[in-house]
Amino acid sequence: MDQATHIKLVSFSWGIADDVLRDLFKRSKYPDVMLPFCVLRRMDAALEPTKQAVGGAAA
Repeated sequence: MDQATHIKLVSFSWGIADDVLRDLFKRSKYPDVMLPFCVLRRMDAALEPTKQAVGGAAA
């Protein structure tokens, strides 16, 4: 991934945080909320090929 694409994705993610987390968390606490969701999304993407076998029809 080139740096321009990376910067666009980061800006997009923090923009969503501003829209969704505003008034729920202080801006200084956004990383405490965003990091776990980023990790969960990464795990979900990494395990995508085995989802059907593990989850059966529910996945």
